[in-house]
Amino acid sequence: MSQATNQSWGGRFSEPTDAFVARFTASVNFDQRLAPQDIQGSIAHATMLARVGVLTDDERDAIMNGLNEIQGEIERGEFNWSVPLEDVHMNIEARLTEKIGITGKKLHTGRSRNDQVATDIRLFMRDEIDVIEVELKRLREGMIELADREAETIMPGFTHLQTAQPVTFGHHILAWQEMLARDHERLLDCRKRVNVMPLGAAALAGTTYPIDRHVTAELLGFDRPTENSLDAVSDRDFAIEFTSFASILLMHLSRMSEELVLWTSAQFNFIDLPDRFCTGSSIMPQKKNPDVPELVRGKTGRVYGHLMSLLTLMKSQPLAYNKDNQEDKEPLFDAVDTVRDCLKAFADMVPAIEPKKASMYEAARRGFSTATDLADYLVRKGVAFRDAHEIVGQSVAYGLKSEKDLSEMSLDELKQFSDTIEQDVFEVLTLEGSVAARNHIGGTAPNQVRAAAQRAREALNALKAGA
Repeated sequence: MSQATNQSWGGRFSEPTDAFVARFTASVNFDQRLAPQDIQGSIAHATMLARVGVLTDDERDAIMNGLNEIQGEIERGEFNWSVPLEDVHMNIEARLTEKIGITGKKLHTGRSRNDQVATDIRLFMRDEIDVIEVELKRLREGMIELADREAETIMPGFTHLQTAQPVTFGHHILAWQEMLARDHERLLDCRKRVNVMPLGAAALAGTTYPIDRHVTAELLGFDRPTENSLDAVSDRDFAIEFTSFASILLMHLSRMSEELVLWTSAQFNFIDLPDRFCTGSSIMPQKKNPDVPELVRGKTGRVYGHLMSLLTLMKSQPLAYNKDNQEDKEPLFDAVDTVRDCLKAFADMVPAIEPKKASMYEAARRGFSTATDLADYLVRKGVAFRDAHEIVGQSVAYGLKSEKDLSEMSLDELKQFSDTIEQDVFEVLTLEGSVAARNHIGGTAPNQVRAAAQRAREALNALKAGA
């Protein structure tokens, strides 16, 4: 038989595949990335087949030794990948048969490439999720430590990107951390559904051989085998779920990136990023560009695209397996790589952020950020809130004309808007007084920020201990 006709199915065909069609339908150029998982799955499959008597112990050992040698060839870059053999699975099987003879052809007993690739992808996803989780934990740890360190650093809080009320920088960073905590839960929840084994579902209906799928699942570290063979080989919802997690995570990182880009600008001047996370301009020597957060912001759309690609790929497929599913790997692989790299960049960069405390403080003084505190003060003195709101609005209008912040006005100036205002008003008009007054769980008071950081640290440590 010509090698142009794949040895796994060529017996039914009378002529070799067209050269272009062979290239068009082949996936080996990208799915060779699954080689470690393919070999891992094959070793477990051979071990199970020997336990149930389908293979002899000598055949199992020959297969396992041959596969381990092939793994070495791949790692050393000595393996010859063949497009006519279509994919990673047949390339490895063909090489195994070359090395150990007819015994290599027995490896595929009781399985199909359909359940084989579904298993490989799940093994790959499980490995990558574990790597991604390490980077996510590292980023969260860095955020928690930064927030604890900057629990008293005052900055303006914004709504509509307009100065609203003073907050602490630590409180703001913990808001980021809360986003990532939810993302972390989504990732771990996704891993549970990834860690189910399709192997043994065969092409679509199972197999007539006396396989023991629980043995194979245990050997591969899966929680359990899949319950339905049709579903096992045909759905990629676990990949869609991961890419959905990735899209939400990148949305959060993009929001953070946007703030970092703004904060490093001369107009805000809130923080400094170390030079190693920035680049310069080829024409403007003064420039220091925040390229890392800009790139993370840009890569977010790329991951969104992968999510839409996978959703569209699956949306009209009848049961069971279809060749369409070959298109799942490239978007999934790129989503995995993008998430991992973005998290690593952020985990390295965030702890190195240097807040410019004086600039933050001065910005918080502008924009009448303690106006709500003055309204609350009046309410506590017995003024109805709507009346207090009107009084403060008039005082802000006066401040705009006189170019004075509320805290810079004299008592006489403030009393012209309400006789209820007394000397003690200045206790609430200071930035320090404003943030300290938000002294409840979830508030921006420095002691609450430190307590929140400690709770987040304990929750993350407990998660690590239970992993």
